[in-house]
Amino acid sequence: MKKYLVIGNPIDHSLSPQLHNHWIKVNKIEAVYEKKKINQNEIKDLIRDVKDKKISGINVTVPFKQEVITYLDELTDQAQKTQSVNTIYLGTNGVVGHNTDVDGFKSSLKDEYDPKNKNILILGAGGVVPSIIFALKNMRAQSITISNRTREKAENLKKSFENIKIVDWGQIPNFDMIINATSVGLNAEDEINLDFSKTNNKFFYDVIYNPTETNFLKAGKKFGNKILNGKLMFIYQAYYAFKIWHKLLPKVDGEVIKLLDND
Repeated sequence: MKKYLVIGNPIDHSLSPQLHNHWIKVNKIEAVYEKKKINQNEIKDLIRDVKDKKISGINVTVPFKQEVITYLDELTDQAQKTQSVNTIYLGTNGVVGHNTDVDGFKSSLKDEYDPKNKNILILGAGGVVPSIIFALKNMRAQSITISNRTREKAENLKKSFENIKIVDWGQIPNFDMIINATSVGLNAEDEINLDFSKTNNKFFYDVIYNPTETNFLKAGKKFGNKILNGKLMFIYQAYYAFKIWHKLLPKVDGEVIKLLDND
């Protein structure tokens, strides 16, 4: 039986096993998908297990999307450009790192919001942010501004992406869409502590999908803004990983969406 993993720290919040195991069952595949909390010193051995075919594929979540790169033999174009890996598999020339977050983010907005010619504010500069910037540039956003508690980390993104703006944490420039890409919200009591009272008719997007409605999204809704959590991004990044591993397209339907509502 083939074995698949999602690795991260923390990992308890991840609903990846529910989703992948549902698709595995529906498609009658002989496989199992599990979550594993790891430390950085365990990455090398896990990659070796992929090379030795003990593990058939790995998903990577925070905080290891950059850290895994050094242990891989090859990166796909999207992984190279974003310097972020969330999907690992054995290719012809060794262990390959790919990034399905880019297409996952784009697909999540398909019927929800068009960022073309819009001003986007991103909170955070970690794991998933390069993927979101890359996707937004492909979708022809008007401007992309980053605000991060550690300004230096935000400034580092300018080395990879031209024409992005940086503002200090706490500043809220004019925006059409705001994205919470920090880990603030994974715990139900987490507060971003920014004042959104002057926003209205904007689009609030949180990459977090569990809990379903973070305090960031609650604040957005309170002041009359449209909100969307990261559930669809999560489903579609998994969809593209599943396609790579199993060479088939899983079904994204009401049953799958409902599966993730039981948080």
